[in-house]
Order: sequence, then structure tokens, then C-alpha cells
Amino acid sequence: MTATASRHYAILGGGLLGMTLAHRLARAGQRVSLFESAPQLGGLASAWELNGITWDRHYHVTLLSDSHLRNLLIELDLDSDMKWVETRTGFYMGGKLYSMSSSLEFLRFPPLSLIDKVRLGATIFHASRETDWRRLEQIGVTEWLTKLSGRNVFEKMWRPLLRAKLGENYQQASAAFIWAIIARMYAARRSGLKKEMFGYLPGGYGRMLDCFASTLREEGVEVRTGRSARLVEPTADGGVSVDFGAGGRESFDQVVMTLPSPVAAQVCPSLSGDEKEKLSAIRYQGIVCASVLLRRPLAGYYVTNLIDSWVPFTAVIEMSALVDRQQFGGNCLVYLPKYVDPADPMFEQGDEQIRETFVSALEKM
Repeated sequence: MTATASRHYAILGGGLLGMTLAHRLARAGQRVSLFESAPQLGGLASAWELNGITWDRHYHVTLLSDSHLRNLLIELDLDSDMKWVETRTGFYMGGKLYSMSSSLEFLRFPPLSLIDKVRLGATIFHASRETDWRRLEQIGVTEWLTKLSGRNVFEKMWRPLLRAKLGENYQQASAAFIWAIIARMYAARRSGLKKEMFGYLPGGYGRMLDCFASTLREEGVEVRTGRSARLVEPTADGGVSVDFGAGGRESFDQVVMTLPSPVAAQVCPSLSGDEKEKLSAIRYQGIVCASVLLRRPLAGYYVTNLIDSWVPFTAVIEMSALVDRQQFGGNCLVYLPKYVDPADPMFEQGDEQIRETFVSALEKM
């Protein structure tokens, strides 16, 4: 039997990835310190409070096919608490709201001709059967979708949806982007029920994160929040030194970074020029996401895809069409996301300005 010596790992970044790495290393007998710059763990999955209601800062949903997350929930003894709901999907197009929640509604969808619907359906079916995603990374999403669906379907459906998720960056995206979305949805149907079942954990991701943090501490992981790494560099004895600014400098056997790639390039000066260039070249998409509590529901669609370009947000996510309204004190929770470039001027706007713009558009719809 071969014994493995214990080493001291530092994990920089306390989102779900960093927490899971800490969990796996601790269970393998390693000493682990987990650092997060924010006051709490979870990263973009963390919760916040809105008028006394605590729920996810951004909208999240679990599919039957999300095996990695579901296995983690099993380990945390939370999977049996999951609630699975059949949801509906809407499309807002030409100032009108359409349901697209069944095959019959798809066939009746007025904005597309019968030929367009056949080509759109064939595109989705083809994507669900594609297995060589590496090949798709070499093909532009515009070229791929136009070839399969035709120019009319691309202009009416695909381009607005791509812009909603990626802004003008959709022109740089590969076909693998849309393939991954379609493949995930189809895998959910293959995993059991032949319908679109979405899941949520009562209490939201905040409950999961609290449980996960407790588990990490029980496993001996040292959790340290409010600690931001300023400099990471190798030491003469083969270890790694991390400078936390006013928090001091500490040394570890190995450091794992789950930070955004451009940040990793900045704090690791000893990387080669080629490594820094590759990390810095990775582009991220930003999001401005308004959370709205309503006394009454909207249209009952979990997702309403927006085709009309005048709407300032890129989708309507009616969380209470999925989650029991008692989780929100009997209210309805709606997310209004806007995906933008990180340098977009919207990040400089105040909350009240965004509130006025978003809410007035929602009222108009």
C-alpha cells in the first residue's frame, strides 16, 4: 500500500468550484486553506436579501442532467429535498407574447412559416445528436446556424437570442456555444421524463452554500473570507507564496486559483509571456441583473425570451413560476438580466436609473 504525503494547499476563490476543490482535497487527506475576497463564500451563486426575502443573487436552475451538481447535493444530503417542476416558456415578439411550451404551440407559432419551423426543429435535433464539440469550436455560430436553419430563421430567432446572451460578442462565438445549451436541455429529457423538468432547492443556493461551508469546516478546511490575493509567486524551496496585502504573506506547498483568467495573469508575475497572453485574452461577459418582487404573477413562464430589440433587458425570468411563492413570502420574484460587455457604461449607472429603465419597460410590455 502506497502512502501519500499530506500537503498544504491554498485555493484562491471561494465560489462553487473553489469550494468543491477544497472538499475533494480535504477528503483525500490534504490540508486545505480556502480564501475568498468577499465576506461570504459562493461567488456568483451567493444569496442576498430583498425586502426581507433571502434568495439567489442571480437566477439559477437545476436540470435532471446536471450530474455533477446533483452528486454534490447527494454528498451534502440535500438532493432528496429538491423540488422538480414542469415549466413553461414564452416568447415576446412584435409586441406580443407567445407560449412555446409544447410541440403543438411550436407548430402554431405565428412569426415563423411552416418551412422555417421545420428547419428550426431540424437544427435543434441535429445539435442534440452532435458529439464532436471540438469541431464546432472551429466554426462560427452565425455560419453554423445560418447553414442549418436558413437566413430567415437566423434573423428572426437566432440572432436576437444570441445578442440577448452575448451582445455583439456573438460574432466571435463558436457553434459550440449554442450546441452546449441545446445538448444540456436534451440531456435533461433523456435522463428520465420526456419533458422539461426544472429543479430548485427550497431555501435556494444560499441554503446549499451554508451547508457546504459547514461541511468544509467539519472536514478541516480553513475557510478565510475577506482575503484577496495580490501576488502569487514561487519560493526558493519549491513552494508558493501568496501576498494578501494588509493581510500579510503566507506560503503553501501548492496554490490552486479559481479566479477570472485575466486576474490570474495579473497576480502571477512569474508566468511566461505566452501564458499571460493566453489568460489575458480570455474575454468575459458581464451582467446587470435586476431583482423585482411583485404582488401578483406576470404570465407564468419561467423564461420569456425577448426578440424585440427595444426592451432594455434580455429576458424575463419569473422565478416564482418555478419556485413555490411561499419561499418569497407569497410574493412573485422576477429577474430582469442584461448581458453586456464588462466595459459597458451601464456598470456606471446608479441603481435608481436602472430601476426606472427596467421597470418602465416591463410595465410597457
